[in-house]
Amino acid sequence: MKACVVNELTGPSGMSYADVPDVAGGPGDVVIDVRAAGVCFPDLLLARGEYQLKLPPPFVPGMEVAGVVRSAPEGSELVVGQRVSAFTMLGGYAEEVAVAAEKVVPTAPGVDDAEAAALLGNYYTMYFALTRRGGLSAGETVLVLGSAGGVGTAAVQMAKALGAKVIAMVHRPYAAQFVAGLGADLVLPLGEGWKDAVLEATDGRGVDLVVDPVGGDAFDDAIRVIATEGRLLVIGFAAGGIPTIKVNRLLLRNVGVLGVGWGEFVNRHPGAQADVGAGIANLVAAGLRPPAPQRFPLSDAPAALQMLADGGVLGKLVLEP
Repeated sequence: MKACVVNELTGPSGMSYADVPDVAGGPGDVVIDVRAAGVCFPDLLLARGEYQLKLPPPFVPGMEVAGVVRSAPEGSELVVGQRVSAFTMLGGYAEEVAVAAEKVVPTAPGVDDAEAAALLGNYYTMYFALTRRGGLSAGETVLVLGSAGGVGTAAVQMAKALGAKVIAMVHRPYAAQFVAGLGADLVLPLGEGWKDAVLEATDGRGVDLVVDPVGGDAFDDAIRVIATEGRLLVIGFAAGGIPTIKVNRLLLRNVGVLGVGWGEFVNRHPGAQADVGAGIANLVAAGLRPPAPQRFPLSDAPAALQMLADGGVLGKLVLEP
């Protein structure tokens, strides 16, 4: 089969499209013919050797796939030919992948393979972040930083679906229309004076919840616009800098900073995947759909990852064998 292989830990430049052995799943594995593979930031970090999981080359990256069951173990309730999606951690940038049965979920009717792949990492992360870590209630106000990227897109849509008011920040002016189309109540440019604009939009009260996949200077500014008893969700550090905070600022204003590590949580609590998946399935049944993913051939995986690295992505990228 064909796959995109990391040969050197130099990012996209160290990858090649090559023939590799067909997968041979273990006793509890489902073998999936991949129709779409999601491109996500951890894939890029793995290819650079910068992820918490350090892998020696060669290896096939790819954490999110959607496709069709080729084979499934008895008792899995999955059947040959069934459309499914799955968290793979590795191996998704290929024509076939073997995945443990408990990590595979049926694809909902009316959702194509690219959409199914797009609904995995970012949407599971944000449902977990908003409902469990952030305790979001309908009617609260959510501020989303980096709202045009994959995580930000999911945050805007998920918060709206859960009944929140959403203020979305964009640092790329051309992304404002895209984010407004996701349902954000207010879209603001991330520039000088944005904190005052957020406070004005909330009548000086501030926001109940901040979603921060960016880090860097934006974190420090966001702390200043949180309402009393508000929360900030730390999702990642796309800006590159890991911020610090003087905790007296949290004490004096009764605010909380909460880490969100969906992958680590589900590794420790495997049943959480089914719970979060059921919640997302309900929202999908009610009409939730990701914005149309940007599609690349599997052979162009290095170009897709480079586009992600350069910050040129609106929403989600997927690879199609």
